[in-house]
Formats: sequence, C-alpha cells, structure tokens
Amino acid sequence: MAIEGPIGRSAGDLGLLLSVQAGYDPRVPLSIHGGFPDPVGKLGCDLAGRRIGWLGDLGGRLPFEAGILELCREALSRLGDAGVCIEPLSPPVEWERIWRAFVVLRQFSLGGGRLGVAYDDPARRRLMKPELQWEIEQSRALSVAQVQRALLDRTAWLDQVLGLFAHHDYLALPSAQVFPFPIEWNWPREIAGHPMDSYHRWMEVVTPGTLSGCPVISLPAGFGPSGLPMGVQVIGRPREELSLLQLAHAFEQVAPWMKQLPPAAANAD
Repeated sequence: MAIEGPIGRSAGDLGLLLSVQAGYDPRVPLSIHGGFPDPVGKLGCDLAGRRIGWLGDLGGRLPFEAGILELCREALSRLGDAGVCIEPLSPPVEWERIWRAFVVLRQFSLGGGRLGVAYDDPARRRLMKPELQWEIEQSRALSVAQVQRALLDRTAWLDQVLGLFAHHDYLALPSAQVFPFPIEWNWPREIAGHPMDSYHRWMEVVTPGTLSGCPVISLPAGFGPSGLPMGVQVIGRPREELSLLQLAHAFEQVAPWMKQLPPAAANAD
C-alpha cells in the first residue's frame, strides 16, 4: 500500500533507478533477492500479439470528467502500431467491497507510526489538515474484524486480477478521474454530477492497481480541451516490471509526449 517507486522522463531512466532501488536488504524483511536487472539493452522487444485489457470506468462504476476516457483510450490505441491489441474488459466487480478494503487498509497503515505520534501532540495536530486528522481518527476506530475482512477482500481481488491476466498481458485505465483542478480546492466535491462522500473518493481509480499489489506504470496520455494533462495507468503481472518498462519504451516510440510541452507552456513568451 505504500511503495516508493521511481519517476522519470523515459522508460530507460525508470529502469536505471529501479535497478538501484530494488534488491534484498536484511533491514527490509519483504525485500526480494535478485533485485531488478539492469534494463540497458532489454527494453526494445517485439510486443506483437500482446493484449491490454481496457478497464475504462469499470463498467460505469467510476465517474470521470468529460474527455478523460476518450483521451486515454486514444493514447493506448497508438500501441497498435507496435502490434499490441487493446480490448475492452468489463469484469464483474463487487466495487464497494474492494473500495472498502482499500480505505480500511489505507487507514490502518496511516494511523500508526510517526503520523499517529504527531497526532497525539496537540501542537503538531493543529498543523495537520482536517482530512489527515479524520484519517487517523478513523484508523483508531477500526476493529480487528474490519482489518481481517479487508485483508481477505484484498486477496480475493488479487485472485480476480490474476484470472484476468490469464487472457491479457496488461490491464489499463486512466490515472485520474479529473483533470488537474484549481489549487484553491481541497478536493473535488463532485465528478460528472456524482457527489464525493469523502476527500479521497475522487481518486478511486488508483484502487485496482494499488490493492492488487501488482506493478503499475503511469504513461502520459496527452492533454484535454483546456490544455491540462492526463495519464493512463497500466497494470502488469506480479514481478513483471521489466515487461511494463518494455511497453512504456514502445509507447515512447509512437506517442509524442516526450517532446511535447503542455499547450500553455508552449505558448508562453
């Protein structure tokens, strides 16, 4: 639920940084022996025949600002030039069960440690935004049964995702449900007429990848009508980070975003 992944301007940069970050360290019990191979010379490969399952809005379960779904789907379609097939995919999903598992496990991880210690200090608590205070308070109200249920639901979701990977090499959906919003907003109160019942309901779209524990990469998808950027996230099979980077590398060859500035920046004096 909390991974410090690399960010970079290219698949090559990402791969180099990941090769440094990854690997076993006895101070990190869940780290993996073997690490991540140096990607130099491994990113270019034939992707013909690989299949992306386009999850979109999960069969209408997630609201999106107008234009996002079309923009992301169009961006992915560029991979057709590399022989990649993009297929619509609408699996049966008990969405509220999945969302609740995400919320509970997120609260469980946020409520302890340094944030919990800071909350217990009245002076430091006053420096916390209300949403974070609410998150910690919700965490402390959780029962053992709620956390156990969330862990079981997370496993059930992973099982479903692995079933989807039996027929598709990757899964994809937009990286966000809204274009970048004004800095004065704490968070969007509604999307396409759908009210948000919590401060993080507007970012539900990150749940499928995050809760699965599978590797995820976000690719630039271009710009909306007002010149604001959007991304598309691609989920790969467990421990197939290299495959995701190969897909990103292929995307760089057919998409212009590496060399294109946002319209507002490009038109600036």
